[in-house]
Amino acid sequence: MHFVKKAIIWVVIGGIFYALLGFHYIYFGGTTIKVLKKTKFTLEDTFNDLSSKIMTNKKILAIDALREAGVADLLVDMGRMSEEEKDKLLAEYEEESY
Repeated sequence: MHFVKKAIIWVVIGGIFYALLGFHYIYFGGTTIKVLKKTKFTLEDTFNDLSSKIMTNKKILAIDALREAGVADLLVDMGRMSEEEKDKLLAEYEEESY
């Protein structure tokens, strides 16, 4: 029985560690929290508060880890930006990468 308790504890710890390394948790204000799967396992930008008015769409997309995870599509789905604005902003970052 003692082994089973230890095993359960390690599985829970592993699950928490996986959740921290594998997902972005994005707070948009109020009770709106969205989860995005990360492109690679890292602790970089795990928790993000985008509820502030100073966090414009351009500033949000400037965060490489969020942009690569697809935050632009999430912003479009939430009605925070249009498809045209998304395409324009993402094009700026594609030009910079060359």
